[in-house]
Amino acid sequence: MKIAVTYENGQIFQHFGHCAQFKFYQVEDGKVVSAQVLDAGGSGHGALAGFLTEQGADTLICGGIGGGARTALAVAGITLYPGASGDADAQVEALLAGTLHYDPDTQCAHHHHEEGHTCGEDHQGCAGNGHCHG
Repeated sequence: MKIAVTYENGQIFQHFGHCAQFKFYQVEDGKVVSAQVLDAGGSGHGALAGFLTEQGADTLICGGIGGGARTALAVAGITLYPGASGDADAQVEALLAGTLHYDPDTQCAHHHHEEGHTCGEDHQGCAGNGHCHG
């Protein structure tokens, strides 16, 4: 199993489509055997889904994520755990232990943002209730 996490400063980054880095965890026998942080090198859900596939990821833990990204990940066969937050390493351990807190219905409706608003901001947005509001 190879788990990817949207990543920024040790935390789960809250907007998949704008994620600049991912942390990848190689898991064997239910334990993390290696981890590395890689720059995504692109933006937008299509490019990022392709990047995750190229890296061999089969699972993604993230914060907010839009419908187009969900579709791209489903087509790529990547299992999605959206609506997670907090320390990336701790959340991977929680997933492996079966205790990850996530919201399968988390959406990021970023097409309705006001100028200058980003989904990663921690206010009634993706980091809060799962829906971005300007």
